[in-house]
Amino acid sequence: MRNLKEDHKGFSTILALALIPLSGFATDIYLPSLPAMAKDLNVSASAIQLTLVFFMFSLGISQIFIGSILDSFGRFKISIASLAVFSAASFVIALVPDIYVIYAMRIIQGIAIAFIVIAKRAYFVDLFKGDKLKSYISLFSIIWASAPIMAPFLGGYLEHSFGWKSNFYFLGGLSLLMLLLELRHSGETIKELHPFKFKAITNTYSNMLKSVDFTLGFVILGITFAIVIMFNLTSPFIIERIFGYSAITTGYSALLSGLSVMIGGITAKSMIKKPLAKKVGTAITIQLILALLMIFTSSLESNIYTLVIFTMGLNICGGFIYNIVLGYCLSRFSKNAGVASGLTGGGAYMVSALFSYSFVNIYAVKSQFLLGLANISLLAIVGIVFIIFNKYRLKN
Repeated sequence: MRNLKEDHKGFSTILALALIPLSGFATDIYLPSLPAMAKDLNVSASAIQLTLVFFMFSLGISQIFIGSILDSFGRFKISIASLAVFSAASFVIALVPDIYVIYAMRIIQGIAIAFIVIAKRAYFVDLFKGDKLKSYISLFSIIWASAPIMAPFLGGYLEHSFGWKSNFYFLGGLSLLMLLLELRHSGETIKELHPFKFKAITNTYSNMLKSVDFTLGFVILGITFAIVIMFNLTSPFIIERIFGYSAITTGYSALLSGLSVMIGGITAKSMIKKPLAKKVGTAITIQLILALLMIFTSSLESNIYTLVIFTMGLNICGGFIYNIVLGYCLSRFSKNAGVASGLTGGGAYMVSALFSYSFVNIYAVKSQFLLGLANISLLAIVGIVFIIFNKYRLKN
């Protein structure tokens, strides 16, 4: 086991921070290319949307169990192997344009990304303590949120200039470069490997899932994020096929969508001392009003501006809710923070994947009106779940 050298610690830390948004790049960079992929592969919109759903679901379910594996077998070798697998899978997608091969590779990418990102989060816990650790942790959400802003913007230009395959060549090349830099500058950071005790780990997960407020918390996170994903899944087809704009415009729209989520999260941080129920309840109410306006105004005026403006409002509120409920879930089990983090993130990703894809296809979303209907249906569910969540939260 090659331990991290002290003189490599600075650059290794930069590499670790750079790898945290890789999951966002893998999710969002090819969103402007969805219509072109569907046309080139001769498949339906729903078939190509499944590539994102499979990635998110595998990323989500993997996160639940990975923390224990990394604690037992180390971070460095596993993250190196995962980078190699992710890079190879990216090149395979570009070189073998078959929808079923792409499905398989996206599942593999999701698992690999889960190992990489969680290993890099653990890196900071291994090496830093106190205020220094808190400072780095506060950077995580900002750095992670940068990917949904930058990735589709870059992906739109890549699609316009070189075609959809260039997105996956980019992902493959970027991860290969990071792999080489990791081999040169990084090393193992865990001081002591922990024995892998399946029964104890299972009991911890079981106790958490039996806590209704915690479980409903990540369900709220998942459905809230599903509203963001629904826009990501459908907007390329609406903007490019219905409104007649290019993939570059789709990239700009996704950039504004991602920026809105970040604004919501920053706003929530500034209101941290306000009562949770009042904050979240108000945000859900505003979302319901915006979704209704999205539906009713579509008969009067439906264009890229109304689509994006209403979506930005929904996403600001969504980012606000996500930040608040995530903080609650992560602090709910302070003695098992790593497991709680994996279960919260993994559970939320799986819920997002299932709800976003299901409602996109239930409503066959191809317009602002249908997207508004899908949004208001999900918000009604969030509202009901939040009422039950708050009831159990107050008990605890």
